This record gives sequence, C-alpha cells and structure tokens, in this order.
Amino acid sequence: MSAISHHAPDEMLAAYAAGSLPQPFSLVVASHVSLCAHCRVALEAHWSAGGAVLETVGKAALSDSLKSDTLARLDAPVSHDPVYRRSGIFPGPVMEALKGSPPRWKTLGAGVRQDILMDDERGSVRLLYIPSGQAVPDHGHNGLELTLVLQGSFTDETGRFGVGDLEVADESLDHTPVAGQGEACICLAATDAPLRFRSFIPRLLQPFFRI
Repeated sequence: MSAISHHAPDEMLAAYAAGSLPQPFSLVVASHVSLCAHCRVALEAHWSAGGAVLETVGKAALSDSLKSDTLARLDAPVSHDPVYRRSGIFPGPVMEALKGSPPRWKTLGAGVRQDILMDDERGSVRLLYIPSGQAVPDHGHNGLELTLVLQGSFTDETGRFGVGDLEVADESLDHTPVAGQGEACICLAATDAPLRFRSFIPRLLQPFFRI
C-alpha cells in the first residue's frame, strides 16, 4: 500500500472516539483508521484523553437497574470500534457491514456500480466501483461526504487519492472525481444529504440510485 496522505480531521476522530459521529461516517472512519497508522495513533490518544477525563468525574449513586443495563452494554460488541483485520481490499468494518459476503453490485451506467450498505435518516454509506478513467458526474454537496479509497485511485479538483486516503467534502466543494489508470477504483462513501448534480440526467436518475 502506498503512503496515506489524506487523513481524517482531528475533530472527526474526537467525535468518533466519543461515540457521537453518525453511523454512516463512523463506518468510513473506522475503515480508514484500520488502514492508517497515523490516524490510529491519534484516535487512541483521544480514547486515552477521554478515559482520563472520566477518572476525574465525581462519583454518583446508581440505581440497580442502571448498573445492570450499563454492565450489559459493556459486555455487548461496540460497533464503532475499528476492526483491523482485512479480507482482500476490504477492511474489517466493511466486511462486517457486508456480513462476510462479497458486494452485491448494481449498475449505475457507464460501468459504474454500487452496493448500498446503509440508507436511513442518519445518512447513507455505499461501495462504489468506478472503471479506470471513468468520471463521476459533476456534483456538489448538500451536506458532508466522506470517501475512502479501497482499491485504485481517483483525482479531482483537490488532488489525488490513493488506497487508504480519505476525502472530506462539504457544501463548499463542487468536483468531478475521475478514476485513475490501472485498477478500477473502489471506494467507500458516506453522505448525510443527497448530492447536488449539475447535469439533467444524473438529477433525473438520482431518486432511483438513492444518491
């Protein structure tokens, strides 16, 4: 894997560590952290800082039911913790979202495919397959979009993104991502609002493709 040069913002890692990052973005951040030693160290620092803060909090009496509920939650798996194992190009958090099965690709046209892993009121997260040299239609954003490269690369107005790189796009960015030469680009992308397409055809198809 080439060196990762586009990292998760520190405030996003802090929100992830605190458990306050929405689930679609948590999945992308967990996947990025599982690939990126730099962000893994930063995340562990946030966890350590949070633990130190908890140690300074004064004690308070708890009801028996609250104690038992809390202990049960501690025993349950924590879905937002990164899983560091991999299966092929897919990090552990992605394989968990796929339930251990290969992606179920659905075509979007021009060779582009997607597999929607989650889509509800909190936002959506999907895998995207973009053939080498293929462009994604020009679009802006009505909210936040995180895109993590799992295979290949893409370029846009902000630079080049390779395996493990994370692009953070907000309302200020209009761009046209283009898959790099060589392997097809496979990305994990999460949004909390529909994209804002410039062209008529993508806007027409947007409700069907749920993007």
